[in-house]
Amino acid sequence: MIKQLMTSAVLGAAMLGSHSLMAADYTLQFGHLANEQNIWHQAAEKFKEEVETNSDGRIEVQLYPNEQLGNEMDVINSIQLGTADMTITGESLQNWAPKAAMMAVPYAFRDAEHLHAAVNGDIGAEIEAQITERTNLVPLAWFERGPRHLTSNRPIRTPDELDGLRLRVPNVPLFVDTWQALGARPTPMAFSEVFTALQQNTLEGQENPLSLIESASFNEVQDYINMTGHVRSWIYVVIGRDQLENMPEELQQVVRDAAQTMQAYEAELFEEDQARLEEALEERGMEFVEVDVDAFAEKARPAVLEALTDEQRELFDAIQDL
Repeated sequence: MIKQLMTSAVLGAAMLGSHSLMAADYTLQFGHLANEQNIWHQAAEKFKEEVETNSDGRIEVQLYPNEQLGNEMDVINSIQLGTADMTITGESLQNWAPKAAMMAVPYAFRDAEHLHAAVNGDIGAEIEAQITERTNLVPLAWFERGPRHLTSNRPIRTPDELDGLRLRVPNVPLFVDTWQALGARPTPMAFSEVFTALQQNTLEGQENPLSLIESASFNEVQDYINMTGHVRSWIYVVIGRDQLENMPEELQQVVRDAAQTMQAYEAELFEEDQARLEEALEERGMEFVEVDVDAFAEKARPAVLEALTDEQRELFDAIQDL
């Protein structure tokens, strides 16, 4: 009798477990490049919690950080093929939607407030519409990215003080052209090689957001962070349009509402993290240098405009007019 009761209990538990595994009507596979400590992943966890709670378990969100589903382009392709559902992506979208190039154009934005006004307004809506139309991906939320700043071993306050500075840049033609116009000697190089090049004085400077300056320990080989803020950008959390529209309208709304909660949550984490980064880098001996941003922007402008298509130039001008 006891054996029968135990068997029944085990079978009952198995059935309950099986039922819970099968309870979700929809599963969203959300893959991205950030690690588990990154604020983007923390925001993704918030999204998962909101969706699963507010859909009463009808939607399950499976998170795959650390490029577990592949790199950014791999996951985009997987979403388009229907084998993944969501990711975090930025200016790579310009491969399909040219207006997405605005997400990484030097000196497109004066400051964070200017960026927010653009992304939250008609310009952001225009970029998002083209992304959806050309890629079949729906932007659900956006995260501000830390501005890119120039590091060096001497303070640089104006473009004239660059004076041929040997500077690492990513292999992005617009970045190379912009820094050349500013008076530096830009050298495209893999990020993994930058620390050693700075250590050996093959390079004299590099440019990146504070988060990468900290994680790469550039404080060990660079003394100054010159607050050029030359690229202010954002990144989207996107979902496949087919995957979203395959859900009933009430569940689509659950996803959209959860995305807005995630966006607000990430914005709080971002502000806290930027303040922490400044303090941490100062404690490690780096000095922050205020620069003549207007002088940098003015000198960079011809190279930036030369690189833009007519369509992109029109959008750039609209941003400047905000």
